[in-house]
Amino acid sequence: MTYWDPLPTLRAAVGGPMPQDWAPVGPLLGDWSGAAPGGWERRDWRTVPGPVYSSETDTCWTGRGCAPDNVLYEDAYGAEIVYRQPRTPAEVYAVIHAAECDPFGGYGGDGDLHWSPELVREWWSGRGRVREWAVGAGRGPWARSGRPEERDAAAGARAYAAYVDSGLGEYLRGYLFRLLEGRPALAGERLPELGRG
Repeated sequence: MTYWDPLPTLRAAVGGPMPQDWAPVGPLLGDWSGAAPGGWERRDWRTVPGPVYSSETDTCWTGRGCAPDNVLYEDAYGAEIVYRQPRTPAEVYAVIHAAECDPFGGYGGDGDLHWSPELVREWWSGRGRVREWAVGAGRGPWARSGRPEERDAAAGARAYAAYVDSGLGEYLRGYLFRLLEGRPALAGERLPELGRG
């Protein structure tokens, strides 16, 4: 599977029950059709293309505790970055939880309104910069820290670098299909190319 659309699950979650006795999705997320309070233009450049993104989140180190398979921290201040789009309903709920724990409400769910095939391909062509950052953050001071949360932050950066190397390209090809065709690809359908880079 190259692309799984998280938006139906995101929209269905609004106002509904959440797993693990979390509070219902509230005003921070709205209906997931609006931008993050910091705005699309101020999204973190490391955020992977897709419907969910982060923009001017807090620095309270809550995101990985909620969504370790999807969120990591920017190394200078600990702001949150969506490094992998949700791939299952469970991951959608985990990202929602991360967003609800962010007091700045710095998550947006309207990325599909902004990403174009050209912008996705441009982001992919610059993935070397993203990977370089992730490798550096994964090997930096957090990796050697005595604090478990800092070592976990370094592990998240290493997971991102590994994802850039294996898996992200196929996901983005599926996302390109979604943007171009308005639906996820069916088994056997040819996916668009990302281009060189």
